[in-house]
Amino acid sequence: MEVKKYIQENEERFLDELFSLIRIPSISAQSSHKDDIWACAERWKQLLLEAGVDRAEVMPSSGNPLVYAEKFVSPLAPTVLVYSHYDVMPVEPLELWNSDPFEPVVKDGRIWARGADDDKGQAMIQVKAFEYVLRNGLLNHNMKFIFEGEEEIGSPSLNAFLAEHKELLKCDVILVSDTSMLGAELPSLTTGLRGLAYWQVEVTGPNRDLHSGHFGGAVANPINVLCEMIAQMTDKDGRITVPGFYDDVEELSKEERDMIASIPFDEEAYKNAIGVADLRGEKGYATLERNSCRPSFDVCGIWGGYTGEGAKTVLPSKAYAKISCRLVAHQNHEKISKMFADYFTSIAPACVKVDVTPMHGGEGYVCPITLPAYKAAEMGFEKAFGRKPLAVRRGGSIPIISDFEKILGVKTVLMGFGLESDAIHSPNENFRLDIFRKGIEAVVEFHKNYKG
Repeated sequence: MEVKKYIQENEERFLDELFSLIRIPSISAQSSHKDDIWACAERWKQLLLEAGVDRAEVMPSSGNPLVYAEKFVSPLAPTVLVYSHYDVMPVEPLELWNSDPFEPVVKDGRIWARGADDDKGQAMIQVKAFEYVLRNGLLNHNMKFIFEGEEEIGSPSLNAFLAEHKELLKCDVILVSDTSMLGAELPSLTTGLRGLAYWQVEVTGPNRDLHSGHFGGAVANPINVLCEMIAQMTDKDGRITVPGFYDDVEELSKEERDMIASIPFDEEAYKNAIGVADLRGEKGYATLERNSCRPSFDVCGIWGGYTGEGAKTVLPSKAYAKISCRLVAHQNHEKISKMFADYFTSIAPACVKVDVTPMHGGEGYVCPITLPAYKAAEMGFEKAFGRKPLAVRRGGSIPIISDFEKILGVKTVLMGFGLESDAIHSPNENFRLDIFRKGIEAVVEFHKNYKG
């Protein structure tokens, strides 16, 4: 059966299956959802079996469980491993959602729910494409699936799992749908990702909260000090001031800068879409370079003192911040993490004590566009979207992608179908139904064209 017809005839079932996953609030960042994590893993196991795998199981790790499945065609055939994650981001602030984040709604040609895109919707694209090629006798290579439940918290248990199960996960290429395209009419394949380093900092002043009238002006306020320290982390040109931070940064070649410059990009539309009057970043680089190929420094959260209703004249004892750096090719996240901690501590004035706690991190990744699997993905996009996809680096991080290469020794093709308008990680996450359908078509074409 032709793939478009198959999708049309089975779309109601596809969505029912996807919605059964979305309704499970598998939030890895919140321990109260531990049972939901297991429930979602079990549901994926069931759906993979129904799609036609020979074997599927929920496997324990040192953290959240993983779902493994496989379909063997021939010992002589190449093997494609599909990776995805079933955990989702927290949904707060709830008041900004237009509907219940875990009760999917189809409206205006989109699915509205947490996980609609990231990554339950995109994972479903992979599973339904596999179902189609299998049921229509088009599967010419072996398939493996590994779905984890900790991606949104940095995959802390996955590396040990990979090392322990290297033989089980042995493959020729890894296929991932967890990235985005430049636009619905501008398909693109992600050829690079930034790495990540993340910290929580604690600044302590007096041994207790103080009356700001009695002590203000005489005792250092940790929130003020923390803000002063953060302000020192970037200079007037938007460069990060940690000594040695740029030592391993790969400079873009003229050819790559020219390629980025050729990408259709409307800066005014970009600003309007996110509601800002102007942009800011590292001097000497274009916006599409800054958000994909250059490092960045961001305060992801900051708090301390009194934040409740009304006023409380308090000089707080402590202040906190969560800080991240996006890294680029060749920057080692562990090296950067130590450099930041040492420098941030060194600039602290004597009136406070500073503790820096490293959190999760990972390396950047680059995929060669000459890879046979990349070429198959390129043909998939061209068939489904009607034009050859652009090869672009993206600014996000999926730390496990570089770990796959280190531990399993294989490259990953990032065949993602998200859009900026999908609002992943934000209230009102959504996924376009037309993209969902085209995604299935594109992955089907990948399977038909991949020869190993």
